[in-house]
Amino acid sequence: MDTMHKYEVRAKATRVRSGVVASDAIAEPIVFSAPPEFSGEPRVWTPEHFLVASVVACFVSTFSGMSDISKFNFLSLEVEAEGTLERDATGWKFTEIKLRPLLKLSQEKDSERGSRLLEKAEKACLIARSITAKVTLEPEIKVTPEAVLAAATI
Repeated sequence: MDTMHKYEVRAKATRVRSGVVASDAIAEPIVFSAPPEFSGEPRVWTPEHFLVASVVACFVSTFSGMSDISKFNFLSLEVEAEGTLERDATGWKFTEIKLRPLLKLSQEKDSERGSRLLEKAEKACLIARSITAKVTLEPEIKVTPEAVLAAATI
């Protein structure tokens, strides 16, 4: 396995505090702006959202990959993420990112294993390991027997 990978991205300013980010490896560019609290446009992706999205996307893909490798079946995984930006003597920085995964399982007996995999994914997520902000995991596991789930979707 390679010991190094590079990911190339470019950004172009389109207006004050706004621009577009793109990569030759990805089909769609993303329009971004500074957040409104820093004189940017509202309802547009921000670098702050990109950072939080990177952590939560890494967590989801890490958990999914670990589950696949270990043959752990789950019904669904949805994760809410919240990044806290704070100002100190050196300026603004992210101090914490909370991950709130909701893992749905079909069998109660899988709950403990699911909990361990969620914790393992949080520790293994390379984006979370690459930042200085504290990453906090607040998991919730729900057991929804498949028969009940199937009846609910009819």
